[in-house]
Amino acid sequence: MKKLWIIVGSVIALIVIIVLCIPFFVNAEKFRPMVESKGKEALGRDLTIKSMQVSLLKGGVVLEGVSVADDPAFSKQPFLTAKSLTVGVEMMPLILSRDIRVTSVQLDEPQINLAHNAAGKWNFSTLGANTSQKNKAPSSGGQNISVQDLRIAHGRITVDQSTKRYTYDDVNVSVKNFSDKSAFPFTVDAKTPGGGSLSVEGEAGPLAKADVTDTPMHGTIKVEGLDLGASGFVDPSTGIAGIVDYDGTVKSDGKDLHSEGKISAKNLKLVKGGSPSHEVIHLDYASDINLEAKKGTISRADISAGNSNNPARFTGTVDTHGQSMVVNGVLKAAKMPIETIEGLLPAVGVVLPPGSQLQGGTVNADLNIQGPVDRLVTSGPIDIANSKLAGFNLKSKASAIGALAGIPSGSDMLIQTLASKLRVAPEGIKADGLQLVIPGVGTVTGDGIIGANNSLNFKMKAKLANGGGAVGQLANLSNLGQAKGEIPFMIQGTTQNPVFIPDVAGMVGNTLKAPVQGTQGITNVLGGLFGKKKGK
Repeated sequence: MKKLWIIVGSVIALIVIIVLCIPFFVNAEKFRPMVESKGKEALGRDLTIKSMQVSLLKGGVVLEGVSVADDPAFSKQPFLTAKSLTVGVEMMPLILSRDIRVTSVQLDEPQINLAHNAAGKWNFSTLGANTSQKNKAPSSGGQNISVQDLRIAHGRITVDQSTKRYTYDDVNVSVKNFSDKSAFPFTVDAKTPGGGSLSVEGEAGPLAKADVTDTPMHGTIKVEGLDLGASGFVDPSTGIAGIVDYDGTVKSDGKDLHSEGKISAKNLKLVKGGSPSHEVIHLDYASDINLEAKKGTISRADISAGNSNNPARFTGTVDTHGQSMVVNGVLKAAKMPIETIEGLLPAVGVVLPPGSQLQGGTVNADLNIQGPVDRLVTSGPIDIANSKLAGFNLKSKASAIGALAGIPSGSDMLIQTLASKLRVAPEGIKADGLQLVIPGVGTVTGDGIIGANNSLNFKMKAKLANGGGAVGQLANLSNLGQAKGEIPFMIQGTTQNPVFIPDVAGMVGNTLKAPVQGTQGITNVLGGLFGKKKGK
C-alpha cells in the first residue's frame, strides 16, 4: 500500500511539473503576428499587441498592451486601448496541435473614445467593415466565430463633444454564446457623468458586416440620474440641462428602429437663458426611425408636469442627420392644467415676478414645433382661461396709472382670458395679438417681445372697466388713443420686475389737436397725473 501511494504521488507530481512547464514550451509570442493580422481583418482597423503569453492561472492566452486604431476619418489616436485581453482556450488542442479553440474573452480596463462627425456618423460604425472584401462573394468555407463568454470589465468610455470630453466610468459588458452568425444575449451597465447610472439588457445579432449599428437587436434600457449637461450628447452652449430618468425599450431589425418609453426630467432647462423648471416634466413617447434614411416619426409624445393626468400631445417627424436631431411636428393641448405651463416657464426662460405664481385654470394650445432640438422654434395660438397670477398686485406694479385708472387693489391678478399667437425661439418669445381680460379692470391688448434675458418690450392699450377713472375720462373727452376710452401704455423692465409706463406720446402727441393754450392745459393735467409739476 505504501508503494502504491508513492506511485500515485509521483504521478501527481509529474503532472504538476508538466503543467508548470507548459508556458515554457508553448511560445505564445509566435502567434502574435497572426493574431494582429486576423484582428485587423476582423475589425477593419489596425490591431497592435505589446506581448502575448500563456497563463495557466487565467486559463488561456493573455494579450497585454492592446490597441485598436480609430477610423482615419475621425482621429489618428487609438479608438481603444486596454490593459489586457485574456482569451480562454482549450489547453490540450493548443499544446498538442497548436489549435486555438476559444472559450472565453475578457477585456480588462479598456478605454474607448467615441466621436461623431457632422453627418451624424459615429466612429465605431465602421468596426468590422472589411473594405477589401466588400465586393467579393462570401467564402463558403468561412469559419463561424463563437465565444461562450465575452466580457468587458471596468471600462471607461469618453465622448468627444465640440471641444469637451465626457466620461462614462466602470463600464461592464457581458455577452453569452457570442457568434457572428446568430443572435446572442447581452447586458451592459455603466456610471454616467454626474453620478447617474445606465443599464441595458437584451439580445443582438447576427452582426452587420458593413455597419455594426445596423445589427438587429432588442432590449430594455434603464437610466437613473443622467445629467444632460454632463452627458456629452447635448451641446452645453444650447443651455439644455436637467436630471433625467428613463425606462424604455428598443427594437431594431437592422433597417427600422422602434423605441418607446417614459422619461422624467427634474430641474429641466430648454434654452440658454432658462432656469430649472419647478415641476418634474414627464414624457411618454413612441417613435420609429428608418436607420438608412435616418428619418422617422414620433407617433406619441405626451408631455405633462407634476401630477397632471391631462398631458399635451405631440406628433411629428424627426431627421437624425447631422449633429442635432431635427423635429417637425404639432403640439396640441386641450384644457391642460395651468400648473403644467407654470412649471415649464422657467425652462424656456420666463421667470415670473418674485412671490407670484400661476394658479388654477386651463390652457388650450395648437403649436407648430420645428428645427434642431437645440434651436427649436415653437409658434401658434395659446389661450388661458379662469386663472390667476397669485401674489401679483397689478395696481402696485402699475402705480403710474393704477390709482387714476381705477384699477382695484388686491394681492392677486385674476385672469378671465389670456390669448395670443406666440413664437418661442432661442432669441426670445414674441407675442402677437395679445388679449387679456381682467375682471374688474377691463381688456388689455397689444404686442411685444420677451427677450432671451427676460427683458420686456410691449406696446399695449387698455380699455378699462367703469370708465377707467380720471385717465379714462380724459381719454373719453379728448378722444385719446385709436379708440374712444383706450389708454396706451408700455411694459418694460423684466419678467421678474415689469415696469408699466404711460404712453404720453401715444395719448397726446399724434392724436390731440388743440390751440396752444389748450395743449398747455392738457399737458399740465397729464403732468399732474404722472407726478410732474404743473406749468405756470
